[in-house]
This record gives sequence, C-alpha cells and structure tokens, in this order.
Amino acid sequence: MSDGKQHGHRPRVVVVGGGFAGVAVVRTLRKADVDVLVIDRHIYNMFQPLLYQVATAGLNPGDVTYFLRALRYRQDNVRYRQGLLAAIDADRRTITLKDGEQISFDFLVLANGVTTNYMGTPGAKAHARAIYTRSQALVIRDELFRSLESSAATPSADDGLAVVIVGGGATGVEMAGALAELRNQGLTRAYPEIAEGHIDITVVQRGHELLKPFAPRLRAYAHRALLKREVDLRLGAGVQEVRPDGVVLTDGTVIPADVVVWAAGVSAHEEVADWGLEQGYGGRIVTGADLRVKGQDVIFAAGDIAINDDDLPQLAQPALQSGKHVGRQIKRLLAGEPTVPFHYIDKGMMATIGRRSAVVQIRWLPPLSGAIAWYLWAGVHVFQLLGGRNRFATFANLVSRYGLLSYNKPIPIIGEIRPVRLHGDRDPDPEIPPR
Repeated sequence: MSDGKQHGHRPRVVVVGGGFAGVAVVRTLRKADVDVLVIDRHIYNMFQPLLYQVATAGLNPGDVTYFLRALRYRQDNVRYRQGLLAAIDADRRTITLKDGEQISFDFLVLANGVTTNYMGTPGAKAHARAIYTRSQALVIRDELFRSLESSAATPSADDGLAVVIVGGGATGVEMAGALAELRNQGLTRAYPEIAEGHIDITVVQRGHELLKPFAPRLRAYAHRALLKREVDLRLGAGVQEVRPDGVVLTDGTVIPADVVVWAAGVSAHEEVADWGLEQGYGGRIVTGADLRVKGQDVIFAAGDIAINDDDLPQLAQPALQSGKHVGRQIKRLLAGEPTVPFHYIDKGMMATIGRRSAVVQIRWLPPLSGAIAWYLWAGVHVFQLLGGRNRFATFANLVSRYGLLSYNKPIPIIGEIRPVRLHGDRDPDPEIPPR
C-alpha cells in the first residue's frame, strides 16, 4: 500500500471507521473519481442495534457482522486497511497509525464511533459488562451461561442467577426484555436444578421513566411490558458503586448480582484526545454545520463521534444520514462547489421488549406499540443489515426465537463454556498448557 498520494493519482479519501457512518460515506462515493481507503480496528462492520440479541443467545455473532473487504464486491474504488488511528497531521494531510505507518489523504473522514462511558462510577469498569462491541456481547452471553451452569452444579434454595442492567434507554430495555423472554420461554425447564423464579432481572435507571426520548404513552407501555415479564424496575436512583457481587445504588440499596450489564452511556475513545482536534461533550469531535471538523477544510466527522450545535442523538439514522452528507460534500468540493449545511430528518425510533412487543415512533405515523410495532421493528432491522446472508440468518434466528412453534422450547445459541478438566474443575489442567 502506498503511503502517500503520487502526482497524477486520483484524490484519496480516508475513512476512519467502518460503522454506519463510515459505510454510508463509502457508498456515497461509489461513482466518484476518488480512491477510498477504509481504516478500522476490526475487519468487520458491526450492526450494533442487535448486539443485545447476541448477548442473550438469540443471534450468532456472524449474523450482525459484515466483512469490510466485501465492500469491494460492488465498489472497485474502495480498499480496506486494519489499523488504529494514532495521530493526525492536518497541515501535511497525513495520518499515522498505531503501528507507525503514515498514510496521506486529500480528504479525511472520522467516523470511528464511541465507546462505553462508565461516568467515573467506582468499580464499573472492572466489574460491569459493557455491550458496545461484538466481543463484549459474547462475554455477557458466556458469563450468563457459566453462572447458570455453576448454579445448577451446586443447587441450593438461594441459588440462581441475578442480572442487573444499568440504564433504562433502548439498549437496557431491549436487553432486559430479551433476557426475560429467554427465561420465561422455558429456560428454567432446561435448568431443573435451579428453583423456579430464581433467575432475577433488574433494570436500574437514574431517572423516573424508561425510554426518555420516546412519547409518554410508549414509555408507559414499555414500563408495563417489562413488569408483565417479571423484570424488577428500580427507577429514580443511580448506581453509586459496582462490586464483584452486585451494585450499590445512590439511595443506599444493595442489589446482589452475578452479572452487571452497563447500558448507561457512551463517550469518545481515549485516543481521540491525541488527535489535536476540538472536543465537546463526551469527548466528541466538534464540527461545523456542514460536518467539517471545526477549523479544518478537508477533515470531516460523522456519526456518533461528531457533535455540533444540533447535538443529534447517537443512533443509526443520524449516523447514516451524516455519512451520506459527508460523501456529498466531498463530491461538491471536488467539483469546486461550496459545502451545504447538514439537515437531519428524524425518521423515528424503535425499541423491542419481547415477543410481539415493541414501541415504534415513526415520522408521519402515530406512536405504535404491541405486535404491529414488533413486526415493523423486525422488518426494519433485518432490512438494514448488510449482506443477504446476514438478513436471511437473522430472520431465521428471530423466527426460531419468537415464532409460535418454538416459543416454549428455546434453544439458545451458546458459546464456549470452559469444559470440566481432568482434575474436576473448569481450570486448565496443569500438564496441558492453555491454548
């Protein structure tokens, strides 16, 4: 790979991040007379809105990921490089990756997304489980089943599984609903050693309502739907501390937990502070109205990492629309035309709670809940996935999980739980080195 643009070559657009915004930029430049280089720490695009289904054993991790190099199958002007951005030299128009390689650009798009924000809560980073990447979702899934197997191996009247989910936004509500469905479908039947009702799910929300961005009637519906599924709701108190065996709330309440899932907020990655760009709330990169980074002419930011006066929600639609807008602005600049401001069209929000239960707030439609909302949610999410195989596999797994014939006999998609070794426990055998 050339580390610089040679005279006579087409302009190079470097896109850092292969998520919603990054892929939208790439696709918008499909017919442009440019060379596009996508840089991401992962070799795949990840459909983050369905990660909780992976964490709750409803989808395979491959169902929600798409090989980034496959973008070339329909777009010859794009290439991929696995890497992590370490530094930006705006004057020389070069970036430096973590491995030391320098890459020149004519336009740079920062679309690398954000990460979990533990908000300085003591013990949260060490003991809570985030759900923002594929590997994190797999850790949650495997830890859930490891805890279940441990409880089943040493049953007692007080033994079971306790899960605390911190955050009452869409991710927290969807995670709680999916776990409750898994339990209520018959997971306790698969674990007869665990007393009925000893799989506890609790949602902790600092505010007094769930799904704050949604309409009041949809918030109320979500509240009722989770209570119907026997999810314990602790509203009006935040988390003061996360311990190895549970959480302490700001009102002094201690909730025991085998697994704590953190779904309470996001912020920019730590390395963004090293790039020499102005940062706003949550460490996000400040942009102008046209999504060019403040003070820069050929550097853009799109998606969750970008922030301007509009302060758009960190959701899929703003990322997709901002990515398309950046691609169009690059084409305008190449044609010698001025850029135009970005105008977000709010198409709505969705959240699912369980089988035939969801809330949908779509532009031009009244607020929807229940079965109709669930079918809309399923259709939109399957359609938005990249790749026909992913769409088919996700549809099949959702039908298997929520369909009528299999609903009371769930077969979860489990991972690699460490097997019992020769000396009786699940630690590696002394004479066999771990792989």
